[in-house]
Amino acid sequence: MRTRLPRWRRRMAQGFVVSVLAVQVGFAVNGYRDPHKFFAFQPFNESSTWRADIIRVTWDGDRVPIAEPWNGYEWNDLVGMAALRGPSRLRHAYMGVGATVDFLDDALDWVAINTPADGETRYLEATVTTYENTRGPTITVLRSVERPRP
Repeated sequence: MRTRLPRWRRRMAQGFVVSVLAVQVGFAVNGYRDPHKFFAFQPFNESSTWRADIIRVTWDGDRVPIAEPWNGYEWNDLVGMAALRGPSRLRHAYMGVGATVDFLDDALDWVAINTPADGETRYLEATVTTYENTRGPTITVLRSVERPRP
């Protein structure tokens, strides 16, 4: 003969299941708001591409592409993430466009802060062209933090 569980144990088990499901739904909803999509299940990668024209804006107001000589610095050496190297050519955004643009924005700030031999640059600016899932283009302009005047 089978004994029935007490009502409080059934309610506790039901409450546990409901709370676990609510947390999972919360992670999924939050994941789609975050550019990095943590905890957001997506069965297929985006078919998105991006490119960026990155320039250094000097204290004189000149706009110099990062491809030109730059006090011994090179963008590809400064940026440790392979996904951000060679930004001037059209590249696949395998992490998603949102995450790629977010990482590029952080990289601009990092490069602006961590290039002490560069006394000419006031800030870095990137004009990013994205094609999200073959829709676009969408143009976004990113700007690094302003460096202190030497």
